[in-house]
Amino acid sequence: MAVWALGINHHTAPLDLRGRFAFAIDQIAPTLQGLRQSLSSATRHTEVETAILSTCNRTEIYCATGAASAPVLEHTLGWLAQSGGVAPDLLRSHSYLLESGSVARHAFRVASGLDSMVLGETQILGQMKNAVRAAEEAGALGSTLNQLFQRSFAVAKEVRSSTEIGEHSISMAAAAVRLAGQLFEDLTKIRILFVGAGEMIELATTHFAAKQPQQITIANRTMERGEKLAGRFGASVMRLADLPDHLHEYDAIISCTASSLPIIGLGAVERALKKRKHRPMFMVDLAVPRDIEPEIKDLRDVYLYTVDDLASVVKTAQASRQATVAQAEAIIDAGVLNFVQWMDQRAQGGVVPLIQQINAQADTWRALEIARAKKLLAKGEDMDAVLEALSRGLTQKMMHGTMAALHQGDAEERAQTAQTVTRLFLRGRRPGER
Repeated sequence: MAVWALGINHHTAPLDLRGRFAFAIDQIAPTLQGLRQSLSSATRHTEVETAILSTCNRTEIYCATGAASAPVLEHTLGWLAQSGGVAPDLLRSHSYLLESGSVARHAFRVASGLDSMVLGETQILGQMKNAVRAAEEAGALGSTLNQLFQRSFAVAKEVRSSTEIGEHSISMAAAAVRLAGQLFEDLTKIRILFVGAGEMIELATTHFAAKQPQQITIANRTMERGEKLAGRFGASVMRLADLPDHLHEYDAIISCTASSLPIIGLGAVERALKKRKHRPMFMVDLAVPRDIEPEIKDLRDVYLYTVDDLASVVKTAQASRQATVAQAEAIIDAGVLNFVQWMDQRAQGGVVPLIQQINAQADTWRALEIARAKKLLAKGEDMDAVLEALSRGLTQKMMHGTMAALHQGDAEERAQTAQTVTRLFLRGRRPGER
């Protein structure tokens, strides 16, 4: 089996381009089916394993099949480009294509948080597990990709338990709190609106709630889910449809939904600023694609930050993390080596059954000779004589086929057999040598 991965992330592609390739979790199953059908034609109907990891910072396609020729890899890139509505050349200039051991190294680094915007963050591991679960439920995950991801999880666990990779990191939510503190003198006097009710908003709410702001409100499309999150923080709840009418009431807006289009537009913010008499508004858009129209950043009294804007805040304490990163990379190196060896063993699949048959035959011969030796001992035979008979009988059984082959066939066949026997049993000696 060949393994390859195609992806874009925060290192290679700008936010708006990443937004074109963001797949919501409920889109994964049909997307995988479409990808597999498309690749099936490119691989001449060979079964293809696939999985898609899609987060705010990356979209990656993982594949495994019998062969990953250049046309198949190009077909994968073309399919992804079409799904995002961009030209293949544009995607190629912002993407990365990995094969074999490089795929394993990348997956292990991603799972361990070494490739994240926030070094050592743990959220990505849960996102990878969700991606694997979605691929399993879609029937797209086979033994090869399953091994790749299960080993990724094991390596990530070892990295987190054996190093201090997360000790010096600052989360995106914590970075948002830090930026808000630079704008507002006292966070206890501000009103905060959180738009969405997913994992990222839950994390952000937790960080801001610790500062005891004057008011927290959760706006969500589904009221039940919004009420559940609000109950944890003593917050109020708002329907997403009511957001434009109440936007002016809040000093800070943190948004992260799965919407494919912006839900906070320029006009709504302009009206809110007018009602606020141009008191400043702090806005953080953690969504990919964007929840907040980018033009809003140009308004004089708005301080808008995206996930990419927060990068400079979270990249702190680099020097103190270098030793930890080196330890983590060493663990990943070992994991990659083990995965490559496993792949090599899989590639020798035709030899494995033969090895199993040889071992089974040897076990049968051994069992027969041991049973015969036990009978002789029970009859009172001499121990040395029994051991001599056991070794002779076992040797004769193992060598019988070889000796017979040396006497069969014409001269050329016997010469070839002699060379094979010499290589296997005599460690390079020529026939007749002692």
